[in-house]
Amino acid sequence: MAADGPLSPAELAELESTLLPALERHHLRLLAHGLRTLQAIAAAHGAQPGSGELPDRSAIRSWAADQPPIAQDRAFIEVLSSQLESAGRQLEQLAAELGRPPLSLELRDLIAWARNQANQRIAIISAVNLPP
Repeated sequence: MAADGPLSPAELAELESTLLPALERHHLRLLAHGLRTLQAIAAAHGAQPGSGELPDRSAIRSWAADQPPIAQDRAFIEVLSSQLESAGRQLEQLAAELGRPPLSLELRDLIAWARNQANQRIAIISAVNLPP
């Protein structure tokens, strides 16, 4: 993990270079952050590399409680745990479409998904705005 977060400067630059609209890029960064954090939690709790299965709520809470900046803030740990579980559910959906376990996803998978989502929205908007 990077010193200031789970995404390296190169990964952040890769996400920014997608040329997606700002909202999609923000969503992509949040999802990528969740992926890297869940991968770190799984590794910290003994998951086999490449197993790709999400850590459970207990593992997420335990990991969060071990993070010095938030270790004493139980309310924040609960909110963070819920948010990471929510990201995990979204990663599970994306991974299911690819026929893979969620934590085996890579940034390129998330970028491809985000581009596809943006393209679908553009297609819908274009179809609705076409003159009869």
